[in-house]
Amino acid sequence: MVSHSPSDISSTAPTGAPLTKVAAVTLAFWIMKILATTLGETAGDFISMTLNLGYYVGFGITFAALLVILVAQISARKFYSPLFWLAIVATTTAGTEISDMMDRSFGLGYLSGSIILTLGLAASLGVWYLRDAKLDVVHVNRRDTEALFWIAVVFSNSLGTAFGDFLTDNMELSYVQGAIITAGIIGIVVALHYLTKISDVLLFWIAFVFTRPFGATFGDFLTKPIEKGGLNLPRDNASLVTLGLLVVVLLLSMWKHRSRMIAQPA
Repeated sequence: MVSHSPSDISSTAPTGAPLTKVAAVTLAFWIMKILATTLGETAGDFISMTLNLGYYVGFGITFAALLVILVAQISARKFYSPLFWLAIVATTTAGTEISDMMDRSFGLGYLSGSIILTLGLAASLGVWYLRDAKLDVVHVNRRDTEALFWIAVVFSNSLGTAFGDFLTDNMELSYVQGAIITAGIIGIVVALHYLTKISDVLLFWIAFVFTRPFGATFGDFLTKPIEKGGLNLPRDNASLVTLGLLVVVLLLSMWKHRSRMIAQPA
């Protein structure tokens, strides 16, 4: 599902531009993506529900933070792993607020919200393809392309949240059942990657969308009341534990990459 050599602050094209400002798509990438989506779910619910700020205020806070982080990410001349993953977490947290606001504040429902967000994702990818004639993340090294990438990420993470909530709220599945279904879809995507010649770019974006509901349903499983099938853990504690795991995987990934770079002949 789109694998490329790891980017870092020294990976540059002949023109001096970075090869890509997207993290290398490896196993560590998908582990961190799932952890980031779990964190986005628990942190988003902490802001809007635990702090009792509501979805409008929660959206305002998370979207303002997202804009600041994305400006920093897109303005950066080189790839920095911590900044990239901070941006991913920001998109998942804002995506939680967007999905919940569409359902509970606007009254659209998760199914209608999922359809609207699917159309938004398709439109953002369509504009990107019309401009660049490709949608792979290996060549996200211009600011206009990167802006389109992050717009697509926001739509995909919001869509994943709405789809996950559709499974548990509308389909009345348990959080574990919802996680199993989305894990099964991800497993099918992995199988298609290894067993077929289906476009890796297409499979990447499918996996990117469905890792969101997988992480979201797991986040709900950790924090929702026991009578609703959850573990009833405090949202702030669940967020801190998930953040700690994400940081550990990120640091291990950066250490592994640096060790590989040092081992390479000059």
